[in-house]
Amino acid sequence: MSFKDKVIIVTGGGSGIGAAIAMGFVKQKANVAIVGRNEDKLLTVAEKCTAIGKEVLIIRADVSKEEDVVRIVQATVDRFGKLDVLVNNAGFSRPGSILEGHILKAYDEVMNTNLRGKIHLTTLATPHLTKTKGNVVNISSVTGWSTFGVPALFTYSISKAALNHFTKCAAMELAPLGIRVNAISPGPVETDILINSEFPGSWDDYKRLTALDKVAQPEEIADLVMFLASDKAKSITGSNYISDNGMLLKC
Repeated sequence: MSFKDKVIIVTGGGSGIGAAIAMGFVKQKANVAIVGRNEDKLLTVAEKCTAIGKEVLIIRADVSKEEDVVRIVQATVDRFGKLDVLVNNAGFSRPGSILEGHILKAYDEVMNTNLRGKIHLTTLATPHLTKTKGNVVNISSVTGWSTFGVPALFTYSISKAALNHFTKCAAMELAPLGIRVNAISPGPVETDILINSEFPGSWDDYKRLTALDKVAQPEEIADLVMFLASDKAKSITGSNYISDNGMLLKC
């Protein structure tokens, strides 16, 4: 796979899966814009990318804010002159409960980032991706496929199920333009999501939920992203790749 001189946007690039994706593309000589809300985390990832051999564009932004989404695309194109790949990775969870009465607040917060922000970013990126015959990779989750009924994952699961459908619809609409749209649904991946998104349990708990009795590393998802974004996957669109260590086999 060669991404030399390709231009990539990675949202949620300050840690975890997003950071691994950014570094993976940098290793392949791509021009990468990393997007996130925490500037300190972005700077840390940027330093690692520079050590690998290539500077990245840091964009401190919140994908749930319309003006920030506009700025993400514009800043990337202004800097690099084009856009080849959009990786919609940014996402988080908030526990919500019908009985406790705060489900709508959690729903709005999560959907604005996990779905609405991705739809908006994809829309603004489309004219640029049309020129390069580029593609979009959405990072979903196995919670969007399964029957998880844990209140702490309520809104997160809804957002990921909706993202799965958006991926198919966008793939169908953008296919005539030569733009591919795919998704990846990871199972448990060892990142800081348990802390940042108030996920229940520990990594040992999630490990026991998988058939392979393991939790994935972010680099495993990054490898799959780069495959789907590459010419090796030029006939793949509207697909959703599950990488969950067999979690759905048990849940």
